[in-house]
Amino acid sequence: MRLHLPVLVCLVAALSSAAIPSPRDLWTKLILTQQWPNTFCAMEHCHPNFTYWTLHGLWPDKGNHCNSSWHFNSSEIEDLLPDMRKSWPDLLNPSSVQFWKYEWSKHGTCAAEAASLNSQHKYFSKALELYHKVDLNSILLKLNIIPSSDKYYNFSEIEEGLERFYGVKVKIQCVHPSKNSEPQILGQIEICFDAEFTLHDCGKHFSIDTFSRGLGDHPLGVNNPSGLSVCAHDIPVYYPPTP
Repeated sequence: MRLHLPVLVCLVAALSSAAIPSPRDLWTKLILTQQWPNTFCAMEHCHPNFTYWTLHGLWPDKGNHCNSSWHFNSSEIEDLLPDMRKSWPDLLNPSSVQFWKYEWSKHGTCAAEAASLNSQHKYFSKALELYHKVDLNSILLKLNIIPSSDKYYNFSEIEEGLERFYGVKVKIQCVHPSKNSEPQILGQIEICFDAEFTLHDCGKHFSIDTFSRGLGDHPLGVNNPSGLSVCAHDIPVYYPPTP
């Protein structure tokens, strides 16, 4: 069968457009998520060897597992590994690369739809860059919010302090108490960026759906009903010290 030139042109155009993601399908926000190791390990029965906030992930607000054929390859980020082990460790198995493999497969392959993050090196190096840029550990210290075994914080102290410093709304997550008389436990903080890597409100509405991801995002299964969710404003916050 012979196709006339106009028909052939239209067919090629249709196939090309089907292969390129529509702008409305692309993510518009990145969520830089950091976790407090002591809270994580209290839930997962591990032994935290870190006395500072560590990276949990860099998550686009659209899509999961966007390219199953694009496998993680640690040799592509070899120069980043010393910082990865320090800033983005697998708290359950610090000598393993499985956590990074999982984060790349689920989130990195979706972030990579943007040219600015379209390689494993770009994705992981940008996450590290943003982690060091926001410097959450130092900011909490400057705000005099420090781990303590005998002091609770008002949630507003933490939330307003961080938002005053960063100039945007952040999302703070806690482990909620099983009894009304107990405090909630500080566990995770999300700081958001737009597609140009400029700080952005985490609570701002975007044109596409966002996904709520808590500590259960870990591949080895922190997935229980008492896990992390947005902290309550009216319950004291416990910021557990390192044992």
